[in-house]
Amino acid sequence: MMVRVKANRAKAKLRAGETLIGTYMRHRDAGISEILCYLGFDFILFDSEHGPIAEADAENLARACETTECTPIIRVNTNMPSMIGRNLDTGMQGVQIPMVNTAEEARAAVRAAKYQPIGARGLAAARAAHFGQLLPFSYKEHIEKSNEETMVIVQIETPQAIENLEAIVEVPNIDVIFIGPTDLSNSLGHPGDFKHPDVQRAFERITAMVAKSDKKLGVLAATTEAVIDWKHRGARYIMTVFEAILGPAVRNFLSTVRQA
Repeated sequence: MMVRVKANRAKAKLRAGETLIGTYMRHRDAGISEILCYLGFDFILFDSEHGPIAEADAENLARACETTECTPIIRVNTNMPSMIGRNLDTGMQGVQIPMVNTAEEARAAVRAAKYQPIGARGLAAARAAHFGQLLPFSYKEHIEKSNEETMVIVQIETPQAIENLEAIVEVPNIDVIFIGPTDLSNSLGHPGDFKHPDVQRAFERITAMVAKSDKKLGVLAATTEAVIDWKHRGARYIMTVFEAILGPAVRNFLSTVRQA
């Protein structure tokens, strides 16, 4: 039985020039994730850097997304081959790596996320390969399609990363250069102050360098206004936080019904 690797709809949309709107998810509950998929997000970023999500959780979270057209992506907590490979083996269709500061670190992320001949990802009969039950997990089609469909997103969060960004964007097989605004503002000495001139200059510098490359610009934007602003700046992979949407909606609902 010939079974193809699941198509990555988010990656296809990026290639077509569309803008992805996704959400950040730190919770391990697959039911919440499934609801968010049905609501129409292009991708969910499951966070094992700042959340308690482990590989066993990631398998169920990937399953929840697979009932829909939403793409599951995992943010690992460190740029290590074992961490990246184990999380992709769960069925996640992309990996997002924090604190990538040099071109060599970017190349290391790609090596860990891609099978040979592009990279050195370990090959096993894991969930991403249907546990080896539907076709040989070493089958050429599985390797080639996995390399084609798996997204690699690297985060730019420090002055060092900005200084090295011209070299980072030249690394092949990276799909998105992602601005981590909170850590970037913190590393610049203005934690959380995204409007500070130093932070804005950093945003502009990153945006300009990515625009000249074949990579797509990504960013975290917590409000409607911020998402629209970043769309106008050229971001094509925009991640919001569903609690930031949920909180105002619930508060508005409670205020309205209590005053009625």
